[in-house]
Amino acid sequence: MNVDELVREALREQAAAQTPAGPGLADRVLTLRRRRRTRTIATVAAATAAVVAVAVAVPLLDSGGKDVRPADVVVHHKGTEAHPDQSPPRNLISAGGTTLAGYSVTDTVKLTEETAVSRRTYYLLDHETGRYVRTAKWSWVAVAPGMKTAAVLERNLPASRIGLLDLTTGKVERWIEVDHKVAGLAFSRDGRKLVATTYGENPDQLYRSQGQGDWGPTMQSSRTGFYVIDVASGTGPWTEVKLEKDPDDPVGGMLNARQDFALTDDGRHIWAGNPMGDIGKEFWTLKGEPVSAPAGDKYLQWYVEAGKSPNGRLVAGDFAGKKWHTSSYVLDALTGAKTEVRGQQLLAWVGNKQLIAWDIAKNDKNEFHQRLVLVTIGSEKEVPLSGFRQGHDGDAGRWDPLFAQP
Repeated sequence: MNVDELVREALREQAAAQTPAGPGLADRVLTLRRRRRTRTIATVAAATAAVVAVAVAVPLLDSGGKDVRPADVVVHHKGTEAHPDQSPPRNLISAGGTTLAGYSVTDTVKLTEETAVSRRTYYLLDHETGRYVRTAKWSWVAVAPGMKTAAVLERNLPASRIGLLDLTTGKVERWIEVDHKVAGLAFSRDGRKLVATTYGENPDQLYRSQGQGDWGPTMQSSRTGFYVIDVASGTGPWTEVKLEKDPDDPVGGMLNARQDFALTDDGRHIWAGNPMGDIGKEFWTLKGEPVSAPAGDKYLQWYVEAGKSPNGRLVAGDFAGKKWHTSSYVLDALTGAKTEVRGQQLLAWVGNKQLIAWDIAKNDKNEFHQRLVLVTIGSEKEVPLSGFRQGHDGDAGRWDPLFAQP
């Protein structure tokens, strides 16, 4: 069974079991690898998989149909700066201090007849002009809270150094050299720590058999461990995390090719997704010792980008689609009690009662025709922030937002 067949089978199973899955699941879950067992196929159906399509480097623009407004319209709504006419956005988008610091467009770059790489091009906010500016320097960008600093990796992954980019000047202020090569970065909630995920090979590498068929990721992960780096000093230990092997699949491991680490909000544990595990995620101490899910973190989903609310009481959850045609769950971090909120895919918190999400227009029949919206817990209203993305999951030119918290 190839990747295309696996995705189709997984989606058919999911569609038969529940209401339609929310658009963007494949964007956030990335690529889940092929499995032989029925249990594994069910896991893939629950998480969904993305097939990486051959793409071009030009962002797709979309009119948004009836929602189009004159060019460069700015909509202010209770501390919100929106551009519902722009997709991808050209000008600053912000809500309640949570800011679109930039976005990326991913394309497939062919290397040989059988190899390629999934490559991101970033458009970062220029603080002086309030416009998003293209940069081709970086393969990975993580923005620290406050949006003054970003951690960056150069084009060829995995990288042997990490740059600390001053977002006001656009210059790298400092380089952090590492002994174990890095391909993923994530800041702690307070911005004082940086988690760097180390890999033996580029996790964004793509393959196809003898130049035939679609591009797909490798069937095994090369993840080796993580650094927890103190941003002020630029130092921190490396911790090895050995890969668990699937006894029924000796060729592959238990992870996606890219499965990055991150810190829990309290900074006491490291965690990462495990699509084939019993609870879909794993936790470790900062020294790499496996632990059970800490209280307050057991309902985290690695593919739901918003994570926990700033006060730690709520967790952004998966697609719901019950109260409204498109909606998502917000869970009590301790009890798991669910509340439904507008939006297909929850991307970032705005305070403790609002979130930025992807969503489609009310009567839109294309579930992938999404725009950024601001939603509020307990309210049916949503405020458009951007224009609509064009295409389907995996299509060329679809842009992916990069948010910064206050």
